[in-house]
Amino acid sequence: MDAALAAPSVASLLEDFSLEMTGKDVVKLEESRAAVPPGTRINVTYLGSEDLGTRLRAARAVKRLGFVPVPHISARRLGSEADLDAFLSALRADGLADRVLVVGGDPAAPQGPYEDALTLIRSGLLSGYGVRHVGLGGYPEGHPAIADGALWSAIDAKAAALREQGLSGEVVTQFGFDARAVLRWVEAARERGIGLPVRVGVPGPAGVRRLMTYATRFGVGTSASVVRKYGFSLTNLMGTAGPDLFLRTLAEHYDAGRHGEMKVHFYTFGGLRAASEWVTAFRERLATRV
Repeated sequence: MDAALAAPSVASLLEDFSLEMTGKDVVKLEESRAAVPPGTRINVTYLGSEDLGTRLRAARAVKRLGFVPVPHISARRLGSEADLDAFLSALRADGLADRVLVVGGDPAAPQGPYEDALTLIRSGLLSGYGVRHVGLGGYPEGHPAIADGALWSAIDAKAAALREQGLSGEVVTQFGFDARAVLRWVEAARERGIGLPVRVGVPGPAGVRRLMTYATRFGVGTSASVVRKYGFSLTNLMGTAGPDLFLRTLAEHYDAGRHGEMKVHFYTFGGLRAASEWVTAFRERLATRV
């Protein structure tokens, strides 16, 4: 019997997993509906190439199909407080504002009054539009443009701001290939007094070349030793890779006493159905090996 697969923590990590989609993935979500458990949280990204209407249609589709929408808000992409007002007002009107995820966003310079996620949260506007739960970004392997010290100070301050406003929250980490690095980061967060649940960002099954492209874009470590432990080689980029070994390692070293509440968030890279079907198949393997 595979001890890692048999460990109860493997199954618990996959309970209430969440997925990610862009505003243009509505058709893919509709095609994936049968494979995604009802009530699954689905994050809707806030891309610079998509407009308000695209984002709203995606969030509405998530709800219509029986899932829980978690719209992203990219602070530095907002041109004005009116832009934020328009987005939150539209979410509230459709009953979509309960949960959001607030990130700083990719632009190096803010396009309006919100220089980062903390500034937006501290504005106090979220709760006024019905937001009750706020997701925050976490970076176990650091951020290519932000120093580690600044990242820790920011997440400390954001967690405190949520407490002060009576909002619940969680941390959704950037995806990576090194499970042990994620666990070290989560343990460090707990030692700092950050008790928010953590959703560990995991790459959904995808082509190796595609995974490498996204990893380079987001500053994710791809040393030969790390990707080999994940399950692929830098000398062969033609195949596909899934998160089997990553989740087994995560579960093997996960200690609820040290790491607190943890779940899994899948970055699907457009492969909503592939990620959901992978989870189903993985759970079936769990059931046959216990």
